[in-house]
Amino acid sequence: MVFTFDDLPLVFSCPRHWQADPAVDMIMQTWRMRERMKTVSVALVICLNVGVDPPDVTKTQPCARQECWVDPLSLNPQRALETIGGNLQRQYERWQPRARYRQSLDPTVEEVRRLATGLRRSAREERVLFHYNGHGVPRPTANGEIWVFNRSYTQYIPLSIYDLQSWMGSPSIYVYDCNNAGIIVDSFKNFAEQHEREYVEQVRAGGPQAGAAELPPPPSLRNCIQLAACSKDQLLPMNPDLPADLFTACLTTPIKVALRWFVMKNDLGHLAPQVKLEHLEKIPGQFGDRRTMLGELNWIFTAITDTIAWNTLPRDTFQKLFRQDLLVASLFRNFLLAERIMKSNDCTPVSQPKLPPTHQHPMWEAWDLAVDICLSQLKNILGEDRTYVPSSFFEEQLTAFEVWLSHGCEERSPPEQLPIVLQVLLSQAHR
Repeated sequence: MVFTFDDLPLVFSCPRHWQADPAVDMIMQTWRMRERMKTVSVALVICLNVGVDPPDVTKTQPCARQECWVDPLSLNPQRALETIGGNLQRQYERWQPRARYRQSLDPTVEEVRRLATGLRRSAREERVLFHYNGHGVPRPTANGEIWVFNRSYTQYIPLSIYDLQSWMGSPSIYVYDCNNAGIIVDSFKNFAEQHEREYVEQVRAGGPQAGAAELPPPPSLRNCIQLAACSKDQLLPMNPDLPADLFTACLTTPIKVALRWFVMKNDLGHLAPQVKLEHLEKIPGQFGDRRTMLGELNWIFTAITDTIAWNTLPRDTFQKLFRQDLLVASLFRNFLLAERIMKSNDCTPVSQPKLPPTHQHPMWEAWDLAVDICLSQLKNILGEDRTYVPSSFFEEQLTAFEVWLSHGCEERSPPEQLPIVLQVLLSQAHR
């Protein structure tokens, strides 16, 4: 006897089961990453000319001096420059250890050109990062130029962002740590549009000339990310208790800056008023070990910044900046800290894509409380060799998530603790 599908009873055959549900496909598209990307090359361009201040900024006395946590005046100029370059590379390597790093210390225009074109050639279609420290040169110009040096260091030489875009190509990410850095962000957009117009005109004219190489596509503004230390009309903070490269320090050593800034705000240290700045250098543990104070603080910081971003940004922007590229995600988490700290010093960091303000998000209060509770143990840990007692931060957030599950209604927004819950799943102790 032969059975066919027509002989079998039908289940879920009511009309309501035959209606397509577009929401299912929409959810799949929202959370599935269509493309991943990796930052494979990093150019570190540092223009300091140690011992010579640029002519267009009058510094306070005393003023911020540390670069990558090194006082450049404590060493001879060349040694200081090399030490700062090495420290900056190690700070970035913590976030992306497998990238190809190239330092360009007090460079000329030609040296920057060779560096950028070489890294783009080797990166192919992957992302390249360009980090610019312009603390030893004049401010960017209204024409969209940053400054480097001539070979003998007797002149400042302008480098057009238009040319830099051509050398770097896309996808790329740029970090500008200099005064009036917002000028560069504005100029970048104008030059990117100019590149695109010129490309269209060349294509209409029939492409490259006979015997020339294939016409390269223009740098796409959509595939370029920018992080700038301040807006176009602002100078960098000069507080001598903070590093001169405060923006870079926030991006690459966020826990160190966050704890230092917390202790400097004396009125917030309710539980740990006895902790001094010098004690912070002795905090025990490793960033990768969540059982230690340093490791747990790093874990809490990651969870909180992820939560702030997830609750603040549009979903597509969150996916692009916080889930597509490990280095980009780390820099943008740390950028949220940079906004908070630099805002307190009358500076407004700028990004492209532009982010909404997050410096007053209520989750920062949860971070301050977690830091205060952790630091309250530091004196006994250092002086009496006591064991670190883990923070209750994650248990409290799980409790808040449980309340959301048990008391919410069907038509409600997602729980703000969801990214923290996902972080908790990484720990066996909280499963």
